[in-house]
Amino acid sequence: MKLIILEHYSQASEWAAKYIRNRIIQFNPGPDKYFTLGLPTGSTPLGCYQKLIEYYKNGDLSFQYVKTFNMDEYVGLPRDHPESYHSFMWNNFFKHIDIHPENTHILDGNAADLQAECDAFEEKIQAAGGIELFVGGIGPDGHIAFNEPGSSLVSRTRVKTLAMDTILANARFFDGDLAKVPTMALTVGVGTVMDAKEVMILITGAHKAFALYKAIEEGVNHMWTVSAFQQHPRTVFVCDEDATLELKVKTVKYFKGLMLVHNKLVDPLYSIKEKEIQKSQSAKKPYSD
Repeated sequence: MKLIILEHYSQASEWAAKYIRNRIIQFNPGPDKYFTLGLPTGSTPLGCYQKLIEYYKNGDLSFQYVKTFNMDEYVGLPRDHPESYHSFMWNNFFKHIDIHPENTHILDGNAADLQAECDAFEEKIQAAGGIELFVGGIGPDGHIAFNEPGSSLVSRTRVKTLAMDTILANARFFDGDLAKVPTMALTVGVGTVMDAKEVMILITGAHKAFALYKAIEEGVNHMWTVSAFQQHPRTVFVCDEDATLELKVKTVKYFKGLMLVHNKLVDPLYSIKEKEIQKSQSAKKPYSD
């Protein structure tokens, strides 16, 4: 498990975006080899998405051969509602990059058979070869996706009733009116995310500090579902200084001491421009035996 500690939210967002960029480029995706990326919604990943959009617009990164699977969607909220996760992803990310719409997968909270929709989502992930990198965020109570406290740590994609803490936290997106906030959602399970080859969790802000403490310094506990990722072989937690306020000083010092090593994951920062130059140079080489 890696814990990446940056000073500010913007730096944490940029580190995460650089990591995603390097992972995609090093994977060398193509028509017969898609990179599968799991994605979250919410305010935390916005900075990361903005940097990824910047990389695409600068010609450093392409999503042409990337397939995405989103973590969750509200039940009963129209797809074109401004607070649906379909709208969120298209407005904040997908419409700004070169990803093909058919390669984006978001659960349908208005499906006639919700459990069948969840089962089909799991099948689509398997058909795509599994998730290469699943990016997630957490709530102040340590839930990942909508796997609320008490969720099974081996759960799969399913219908979930939202906890009151989550409804209260999301009310700010619905004019502060609790009556407008959906009370149910479709969500990938903890087990679904655990099946990914690699998981990166973004945790920023002092209001997430206790959850980070539970995720890092205490044991695995279904009341703090993010703690399950202690047992994943390749987990990267990316946080800012504010999120470390509940951690022991020696814990913070230990992981900061590893930053010289961990920063090598994003430095050098790869670009598809370099790959194109290398291809053109190799094509110009005269034949030799």
